[in-house]
Amino acid sequence: MIKYYSSSVVFQEVPDEITLALEITSCPHRCPECHSPWLREDIGVELTAEECLRLIGENPGVSCICFMGGDANHEGIASLAREIKERSGLKVAMYSGDEKMDPILASALDYYKIGPYIKERGPLDSPSTNQVFYKMEGGKAIDITHRFFKKKIGDIR
Repeated sequence: MIKYYSSSVVFQEVPDEITLALEITSCPHRCPECHSPWLREDIGVELTAEECLRLIGENPGVSCICFMGGDANHEGIASLAREIKERSGLKVAMYSGDEKMDPILASALDYYKIGPYIKERGPLDSPSTNQVFYKMEGGKAIDITHRFFKKKIGDIR
């Protein structure tokens, strides 16, 4: 069973998408300095395709759903992702703390972020990050992590 703690519409988690972010619980990673340590717990509401469609209906205009936090149930997330895409036409993303891509997830997602948070390396918007954000296209993983890097005002031309 997959559970989620909360949902919100976000604009920076997936480039070029208005995203419904779902905080998935039961995260197995235990990253030091995690910004959402409560997602380690087995808490929240069961996340089914019907619940996703209800949330989509409450948030018109979203173009993507992003699973964030717990990623203990890869097969369940992949199955849910496929059903959401089929029934809603939305894109599906996942933020995972795994160090490597899971082929089961990769085949079901449109966007896939991998890598645990390592404070010394910085978050996804840092050029020194260990995290990688992929756009999945035609069976290929295209690294678009650079789209998150912040530019200083003097660097903008």
